[in-house]
Amino acid sequence: MSPVRICSRTACKEPAVFTLTYVYRDSTAVLGPLAAYVEPHCYDLCADHADRLTAPMGWELVRLPAEQESQPSSDDLEALADAVREAARPVGRQEPVGQGVEVSRRGHLRVLKSAPPLPKPPRER
Repeated sequence: MSPVRICSRTACKEPAVFTLTYVYRDSTAVLGPLAAYVEPHCYDLCADHADRLTAPMGWELVRLPAEQESQPSSDDLEALADAVREAARPVGRQEPVGQGVEVSRRGHLRVLKSAPPLPKPPRER
């Protein structure tokens, strides 16, 4: 296997220098420097295909500046990981984490519901 990654576009054999990712929830396509690792839902693009890239109607295309370094810094990777985790969090009220009460079972799978909170002990006077 070659250490050089190739453009994801069909029939293109140029080396990849950019990575394209999508945030469907925000209708945003992000084109940035080549990712450190190959990801299943990302596309590596050569410079020519990256320059000609357009986003679908109603979508925003964000072009991140190309880094001068050959490898992304750990700070950049941590910031990206934090942003992905933040975007993946569901919006709204969260169920409390802790012991659950089994409400249903099918085979080896169980449906759990969070246990109700324990009542507070009465205050002493």
